Amino acid sequence: MKKSCLAVLLSMLLCSAVSAEEYFSPASNNYSQGNHGGIGLIQMPTARMNEAGAFSLNYQDSEEYRFWSASLMLFPWMETTVRYSDVRTQLYSNDPGFSGDQTLKDKGIDVKFKLWNESEFLPDVSVGFRDFGGTGLFESESIVASKRIGPFDFHLGIGWGYLGRKGNITNPFCKLNDSFCDRPGGFSGVGGKIDYQRFFKGPAALYGGMEYQTPWHPLRLKLEYDGNNYQQDRAGVLIQDSDFNIGAVYALNDSFDLNLNYQRGNTFGFGVNYKLDFNNLKQIKLDPPAKDIPDVRVASIEVLDKAQLRQDLYLNAGFVVNNYVLKDSEIILRGSQIAYRDEDVAMNRIGRVLATHLPESIKTYRIVTQAMDLPMVETTVNAEQFVKAARYETPEADVKTTYQRVEPVLGDEQWAVERDESGFGYNADIFWIQTFGSPEKFYMYQGGLLLGGGYQFNTNFSLQTTAKVNLLTNFDDFTFKVDAESTSVPRVRTYVREYVSRSDVTMENLYGLWKDEITDSWYGQAYGGYLETMFGGVGGEVLYKPLDSSLAIGLDMNYVQQRDYDSDVAFFDYKTLTGHLSFYWTPQWLKDTMITASFGQYLAKDKGVTVDFAKRFDSGIVVGAYAAITDMSSEEYGEGSFTKGFYVSIPFDVFALKSATGRGRIPWIPIARDGGQMLNKPVSLNALTESRSPFMR
Repeated sequence: MKKSCLAVLLSMLLCSAVSAEEYFSPASNNYSQGNHGGIGLIQMPTARMNEAGAFSLNYQDSEEYRFWSASLMLFPWMETTVRYSDVRTQLYSNDPGFSGDQTLKDKGIDVKFKLWNESEFLPDVSVGFRDFGGTGLFESESIVASKRIGPFDFHLGIGWGYLGRKGNITNPFCKLNDSFCDRPGGFSGVGGKIDYQRFFKGPAALYGGMEYQTPWHPLRLKLEYDGNNYQQDRAGVLIQDSDFNIGAVYALNDSFDLNLNYQRGNTFGFGVNYKLDFNNLKQIKLDPPAKDIPDVRVASIEVLDKAQLRQDLYLNAGFVVNNYVLKDSEIILRGSQIAYRDEDVAMNRIGRVLATHLPESIKTYRIVTQAMDLPMVETTVNAEQFVKAARYETPEADVKTTYQRVEPVLGDEQWAVERDESGFGYNADIFWIQTFGSPEKFYMYQGGLLLGGGYQFNTNFSLQTTAKVNLLTNFDDFTFKVDAESTSVPRVRTYVREYVSRSDVTMENLYGLWKDEITDSWYGQAYGGYLETMFGGVGGEVLYKPLDSSLAIGLDMNYVQQRDYDSDVAFFDYKTLTGHLSFYWTPQWLKDTMITASFGQYLAKDKGVTVDFAKRFDSGIVVGAYAAITDMSSEEYGEGSFTKGFYVSIPFDVFALKSATGRGRIPWIPIARDGGQMLNKPVSLNALTESRSPFMR
C-alpha cells in the first residue's frame, strides 16, 4: 500500500514537473503577473521575463487600491509596465467643484532589466525600477533572483523604497557610501522626473517566495514573504497581521488568467489578466488564392486583355495601377499597394498575375510604387527566374531572389493611358483620442470620422480639407476650464478642452500643398492654410532619404498663428516660428527599432529636442514612447515637468478578414502641457516616403 501511494505521489510530481516546464516558460507568455503589473508574485517582482512581444492587460482590486496596468516585453531582456493606481481611501482633490467625489488616481511607469540568464545551477537575475518617474507613490528598486526546481519557482530579492520599508537588513550599499543610508523624500520638479538620486538608498529588505505549478494544469499557487511594512502608504497606515501573502492563479484559457490573493493576513484581493503575443498576433484571412502560373503561357502581347490584367492586379495582388507602358521586352507599372503590407507577399502576387497574362517575350517586370503620385521605389523582377521559382522547378527555388529594389528611373515614357492629372478626390478615416486621469472622470474619449476631400491641380499641387465628425464622446463632461489661469507660458495646447468640446462637426484642416522629388533622394513640400486643430499658417519641409538607408534627415520650418477655438475660421493674436531638424535612424544593432531625434523650436517658443523610440513586432504592431526636453523649467511647464507620451500603432489587417495596409494609432499622453509641443503638420514627408525604407510595414 505504501509503495502504491509512493508511486502515485512520484507520478503526480513527475506530471507536475512536466507541466511546469511548459507553464514556467517565456515561450508561452505564462509567467504570471503581480498585483502592480509586470511579472511577479503578489506584491513583489521576480526576475522572470517572458519572450519579446508578450503583452498583458491587468486589473487588480483590493480594499485600499485598484490597479490598471499594461505590461510589455520590448526585448527578451527588458520588461516595461505602465499603471494607473486608484487610491480608494483618498479623494482626487479637496475641491468638490473641481473633481467631485472621484478618488485619487496616480500614474506610474516600471521597467525591469535581465542581468543574468538561468542555467542548470545559476538563477535568472534582474534589476527593476517601480514607479520611477512621477510622484512616487510606489517608488522602489529591486534586485532579485529566480530559480526553478521541478514544479516550484523560487524567488529571493532585495527591495528598496516601497519594497524595502520593512528594513529587515542593512542596506548593502551603505558600506560603499554613507549617502546610500538615507533616502531623500519628496520628488523633484512638479512630478514626472526620474529621481535617480534616490535609487537604492534608504532602508532595504529581503523578500522572497515561491510559485507552485499544481498537477492540475490551470492552477498555480503563490506564497510570498513581503518586504513592506505598510506604515507609510498613501492609502494610510495599513494593518499587517502577517508578513506573508498567499495567492492562486487560474488560467481560463491561453488568453485569460484569474487570480485571488490574501494580503497582510487580513485583506482579500482579486484580479484578471489578458495576454497577447505582439509577435504572433494574426487573423485568418479570406484573401483570394495567389494565381497559379499556367503551363502554357500567352502566345503574344497582341492577345493581352489589358482590362483584365489591371483588374486581377487589383483584386488578387492589391495593386492599383495608375498607368503602364509595354516595351519590347519589359512592362512598367506605376501604382500603389493597398492590401499587402509584406513586400515579399505583395511581389509574389503581382509577379504571378503578370506571368499569367504576359508572354515569355516580356523578360522584365518593373513595378514602380507611388505615394501621392510621386514615384518612391522600383522593384525590378527577372520574369524568367520568377516563373521558375514560383513553379518550384528547383528545390532551392526562392521567389525573393528574383527581384530587387532600385531607384525609379522613368524617362519620357509613352504611357498607355492619357491621364488627366487634375480632379476631385475624397477619403474617409476613423479617429480615436483618449485621456486618462482627468478630474471629471478617470477615462475620457472621443471617436468618430475624418472625412477628407480635395482638388488636385496637377501631380505636385493640390487643395486639401478634412472635417472631423464626433460620433462617440464623453468630452462633454469637460467642465473645468482653465482659460483665466495665470501663466507666463503661451497656451498652445492647454486649451484642448475648448477645442474638443465646441462642436460635433469641425474643420480639422484646409490647406494648399505642393510636393515633389527635388533631386535624387531629396523630397520637398510647402503648405499653407489651416494646418491642424489649433494652428494655421505656412511652412515647408525637405527630407533626404536614400533608398533602403538606415538614416534619413529632414528639416521643417513653419510660421503659424493660433486658431480661435470658438470658430472654424478665426484666429487668436498669438504667432510663432517653429521648426525642427530631425534624424530618423533604424540602428542595425537594435533589430526592428526606429529612433527619431528632432531638434528645434516648439510652439511655445521653447527650444530643445524630442526623442522618439519605436519598436516593431513581427505582427506589424509598433509600440513607441517619446519625450521632449526643452529649456522650459519644470515650474514653467507645470505638473509632469516635461512632455512625454506613449502610443501603439496597430495594422488594420491584424484584426480584419481581408488583407489591408492601413493603420490605427492609440495614444496615451499622461499629462498634456504647453512645453515641448510640435506642430502637427498635415503631411509628414518621412511617412509619405515610408516605402523607400519600410519600418511601419
